Amino acid sequence: MIDLRLLREDPDRVRASQRARGEDVALVDSLLSADERRRSSGVRFDELRAEQKQLGKLIPKASGDEKAELLKKTGQLAADVKAADAERDAADAETRELLLQLSNLVHPDVPVGGEEDFVTLETHGTIRDFGAEGFEPKDHLELGTILGAIDTERGAKVSGSRFYFLTGVGALLELALVNAAITQATAAGFTPMLTPALVRPQSMAGTGFLGQAAQDVYHLDKDDLYLVGTSEVALAAYHMDEIIDADRLPLRYAGFSPCFRREAGSHGKDTRGIFRVHQFDKVEMFSYVDPADSQAEHQRLLEWEKQWLTSLELPFRVIDVASGDLGSSAARKFDCEAWIPTQGKYRELTSTSDCTEFQSRRLSIRVRDGKQVKPLATLNGTLCAVPRTIVAILENHQQADGSVRVPEVLRPYLGGREILEPVAK
Repeated sequence: MIDLRLLREDPDRVRASQRARGEDVALVDSLLSADERRRSSGVRFDELRAEQKQLGKLIPKASGDEKAELLKKTGQLAADVKAADAERDAADAETRELLLQLSNLVHPDVPVGGEEDFVTLETHGTIRDFGAEGFEPKDHLELGTILGAIDTERGAKVSGSRFYFLTGVGALLELALVNAAITQATAAGFTPMLTPALVRPQSMAGTGFLGQAAQDVYHLDKDDLYLVGTSEVALAAYHMDEIIDADRLPLRYAGFSPCFRREAGSHGKDTRGIFRVHQFDKVEMFSYVDPADSQAEHQRLLEWEKQWLTSLELPFRVIDVASGDLGSSAARKFDCEAWIPTQGKYRELTSTSDCTEFQSRRLSIRVRDGKQVKPLATLNGTLCAVPRTIVAILENHQQADGSVRVPEVLRPYLGGREILEPVAK
């Protein structure tokens, strides 16, 4: 959530942010009104309580009619205090409910617009000319079948559409990617973490995934638990309700977990293969930093993502995501999109978001710096979303006979294997 003081001091900035996101601007005025009621009812309650206490001191000293009158007044005052307390609680609850609906403030450098209004910041690597090499590239599913690596037919038979098996070298390739990603993250100072895939409602809500992303979340009604769509949720809630000493920052974690997404609204999109699926594994970077360092940390996370994709020898570009395509928690987001030859376009492989103090306020995570205690900043960045990375590797490193060259960074994790060989023609 955002700082209420900032809302009161600069509501136009909050309105502009809502407008840039394409979200409800009227919410700002509703929240301002609720906050005013909350503060005024709080003042009213404090005044009545003070009067009640003062009256309580007078009663023992009074007698006769005076005492009777004071007692009568005390009864009325008690009813007024109770009513003021209820009014204060109601206004406080309304304010919090509205505050939780408000998205993070968009960073001023974010391009304004919808999904297609991003700005390309960088382009890396060389796109292969398969025509010049004398063959037509196969897509990842055909390659996965040839290699005995991917089985979507049995995935659908067992679990339904958008599920799959990774088999043989496909399973080995996932393990190689995860181990290589964790190795890079550990070398960069991240603490590796295996995180829960099920979380409580306060963890999911605290990270902002029960707002606009709620339709994409799996909920277990019987247990009132949520399946995470990313280990960001568990990593953000890891320090929930804690105060962290400033000298411990930055705290950096690399979480590995299964991820579950309904893919609501994606009917008809990426239905072939394993690019868009309901369950996948991912290595996620997560940082807790001083708010003054969040923009610099955002650049660091981006550099680690670029290092990873470069090590996989993939052509990719970096985009500055437009305001209307940001998640509710993100003030700014950079995506790294790899070139997918058979689609003839770049597709998202990694993403990194600066969530500033938005999540820490919702999760009550603060930093103690001397005598000052304040919210800290949280950031997240995908290092390796496994299925999409496998898609990019198979298609970009394929050879004419259906074999696939293994990037050097992965070879130590595949027993030194340099080529993934076809097992079926």
